[in-house]
Amino acid sequence: MQLRATFKTRPTLSEAEVASSLRWMVREAVSSIGYGSITTSGFLAAYALALGANNFQVGVLAALPFLTQPLQIPSIFLVEKFRNRKFISFASWLAAQIIWIPVALIPVYIGVPGAPAVSALLGLVALRGVFSAVTNTAWNSWIRDLIPQSILGSFFARRLAMANLVAMIFGLAAALFVDFWLGRNGGGPEALAYTFPLLIGAMTLGLATPMFMLFMPEPEMPRHVGTRESLLTSLKAPFTDSNYKHLIRFHFLWGLALNLATPFFAIYMLQRLGLPLSAVIGFSILAQGVNVLFMRVWGPLVDRLGAKPVLSVSASLYLLAIMGWIFTTMPERYFLTIPLLVFLHFLMGAASAGVTLTTGMIGLKLAPQGGATAYIAAASLAANLGAGLGPLLGGQFADFFSVRELGLQFTWVDPSNAFDLTAISLTGFDFLFGLSVVLGLLTLNLLTALKEEGELSREMVLESLHAPVREISRPLSSVPGLSFLTHFPYGYLRRVPLPGLDVAVGVTAYQLADITRTAIHGAIAGRRASMRVAEAMERTVSEAWDKLEISDGMEAEFASHAVRGAFHSTDDIPDRDASLLAGQYVSGAVKAMSGSADIADTVSGAVQGAMEGAIETGGDVASVAARAVTAATAAARESGFSDEDVVSAAMESALSVAESLEPEETLRVREALESLD
Repeated sequence: MQLRATFKTRPTLSEAEVASSLRWMVREAVSSIGYGSITTSGFLAAYALALGANNFQVGVLAALPFLTQPLQIPSIFLVEKFRNRKFISFASWLAAQIIWIPVALIPVYIGVPGAPAVSALLGLVALRGVFSAVTNTAWNSWIRDLIPQSILGSFFARRLAMANLVAMIFGLAAALFVDFWLGRNGGGPEALAYTFPLLIGAMTLGLATPMFMLFMPEPEMPRHVGTRESLLTSLKAPFTDSNYKHLIRFHFLWGLALNLATPFFAIYMLQRLGLPLSAVIGFSILAQGVNVLFMRVWGPLVDRLGAKPVLSVSASLYLLAIMGWIFTTMPERYFLTIPLLVFLHFLMGAASAGVTLTTGMIGLKLAPQGGATAYIAAASLAANLGAGLGPLLGGQFADFFSVRELGLQFTWVDPSNAFDLTAISLTGFDFLFGLSVVLGLLTLNLLTALKEEGELSREMVLESLHAPVREISRPLSSVPGLSFLTHFPYGYLRRVPLPGLDVAVGVTAYQLADITRTAIHGAIAGRRASMRVAEAMERTVSEAWDKLEISDGMEAEFASHAVRGAFHSTDDIPDRDASLLAGQYVSGAVKAMSGSADIADTVSGAVQGAMEGAIETGGDVASVAARAVTAATAAARESGFSDEDVVSAAMESALSVAESLEPEETLRVREALESLD
């Protein structure tokens, strides 16, 4: 009876139950990703090599977990029919984790190295992929209804950060054990060195994961209103949604591009560079450590600026890192190989934090409430098909290019001597890295067509990332080198045709909303609040505008988010007059930008920011709209601009935002604006 109660769904969940669920979800990720540090990394690839696998078989091993994911489609039927996602997730994930035990014991019951051992490994991993596909379908739908949408970014960032810390410790310990075993037992089967970490991890972290699921309640799936759609109709829905189709295409091609190269990084370091396994895992841990740090950067950025622009920025940084692998040999290992590997793993850690956080979350955000199962499954299916096809092609390409080479050398000859300088030398895996970058760049273009509610442009994210470099370096600008950072023209880096270079230089933090928050909080307390707020807003926006070197055409977006951020900065102040503050925010922003910007775009953006800020903070939107238009007109007039163009831009912006409101509220805004005539 108690077991049945454990899996019973709840019509509603209290705040305490949701908070408890989030804590257990963190523990689930810690155990799952902690054990995954050896089952989804170079450790498992090295194990396959010890069992006798070749490059293509390593590619198949990397592809299997993804190629089994189409089974999410029949899994949707299970979820929709039984409507108990918790039980389905628990049962399938328990079975999936148990399979790691016979995987670990392959050297015990099969002679190694040899083809039967490799076949057993591939067969068991494929079977595990079947159970994993079922889990993913039920789990994604479950957490979509469990986690509050307003904290998706920050929660997933914190969850992944804590899980990666455990993964770093367990992964390094496993690698050090293998190196120790191989050093002390050179005469025994090499594969046995991998058995103990795999077995111990499966019996502890692996089996703990489904157990933690038992403590997380499941909200009831929303009931269908009217005639229930057939399974086929449900599956078609995401493919007929024009916006979601862009996401599906991106997931497929990005998974393909990335997995052409990344599954072979460990093999490349083990075979081509001759590094020990502990060094390979050590580099992986470096990337995970940076990943943990940058989760704290990307998570808040996603919540404030949207998942799509953060995905664009972090993905381009990832491509820059993949490109760098081409230069780790020139044509063999050289004195810069290790420093370059350190730098590349740093970039990959920072980039993967953003990519991992946003690729899964953007699918959750764009999926409709209550009907997310088919949408999320479609996005996951596309991503997994691409990720499964990538290693298969990569393994074939690696073998094909292993006996081919492309080189470019410069030769210097003078009467006393002659020498050659190798500029480019591509062979084997180098071609994979280049192909991955080219396909990745083509894939990033698909993001431009994808629409996400509340998103910012990629440029605004980059401006937010670059700005703190100047803020941090200014107090230390007397130190040689730091003054260069303070005045470095980061805008020019965007013109360099190298993917991710601009992100690599500026990947730090955001600042515009925080700058505004600090200034407004200081100004609003005390007497003559209105005048001080307007002055503080004008001063802050003016400084930010000059400092960030905003590109032409971004005036509206900049003004919008400056005013919107100001609204949020005073949301916690009691008895505030939202409409009065709106006038001061808009007035300060327009005056600050009137000398160096398109005034119509500035006014339009400032009014839009005021109304969106009022909507998000619970202000009276109609009165805010009227006050914002009046203030924008007055500020522009003081700066020498004609009323006609400014009023028209302000009115159009206000009415455009009003169209997204409830009909009654839209009517109130229209009446408030008409009263200004």
